[in-house]
Amino acid sequence: MKVLRCGDRLLDMTGPQVMGILNVTPDSFSDGGDFVSVDAALERAERMVKEGATIIDVGGESTRPGAEPVPETVEIERVVPVIEALALRGEVPISIDTSKPAVMRAAAGAGAGLINDVFALRAPDALRTAAATGLPICLMHMQGQPRTMQQRPKYADVVADVMDFLRGRISACEQAGIARDRLLVDPGFGFGKTLTHNLTLLARLDELAELGLPLLVGLSRKSMLGAITGRGTRDRTSAGLAAAMLALARGAAIIRTHDVSPTYDAVRVFTAVAETGQ
Repeated sequence: MKVLRCGDRLLDMTGPQVMGILNVTPDSFSDGGDFVSVDAALERAERMVKEGATIIDVGGESTRPGAEPVPETVEIERVVPVIEALALRGEVPISIDTSKPAVMRAAAGAGAGLINDVFALRAPDALRTAAATGLPICLMHMQGQPRTMQQRPKYADVVADVMDFLRGRISACEQAGIARDRLLVDPGFGFGKTLTHNLTLLARLDELAELGLPLLVGLSRKSMLGAITGRGTRDRTSAGLAAAMLALARGAAIIRTHDVSPTYDAVRVFTAVAETGQ
């Protein structure tokens, strides 16, 4: 895949890309409450684009462990004004981080160009809704629900189990009329996985290439990095860069991050070395 059409914008897929995280929530694990106003969100998005983000991922509901669900009306009120304002700027594609069909429809109408769903379109009517938008979709693996996913996650083989799940969701999408060239996959680091599960997934990430789809990876500021380094949420940039480089070396196509500027620099170094070695 050389180009991913995201609504009326194109995302270059000929090399690794950086997705900037824009949480317009009061309770996200890393930056909850920082960008709840439209002006603050726009300023943050513009800064991330200047730092190298080629797509902005807007989320209106926290999916941190233990998070409480948010009514769809509240989520729409949070994300739509931000997406509309970003769409008017016309700089980069906008992704909507949601699992709710009503939010997908509203976000697509406001100018979102990609649906990023941690439930992989398993909510009632999500498949039909996503298909009707015509937008690309990122399918993520998660065991359980946000409130309980970290209590006792178990796998026979975490890599094989994640791949089996994603294969099933890809098949469901195709049966719903969503073409493969509209799909990306995300192994879901930190979503229903222990530290060992996460490390195993990262070490064997290249095996997911068998799915034949672009791989989106979100490791930024995750608790697994804190468990390894002992650092607080906002002090995990260096660890996140190390994890991102490992993911890139194993085939990641998009790195989702809070820390755009250093991640973009890391991607540039990785790309320069990869191109020189060809």
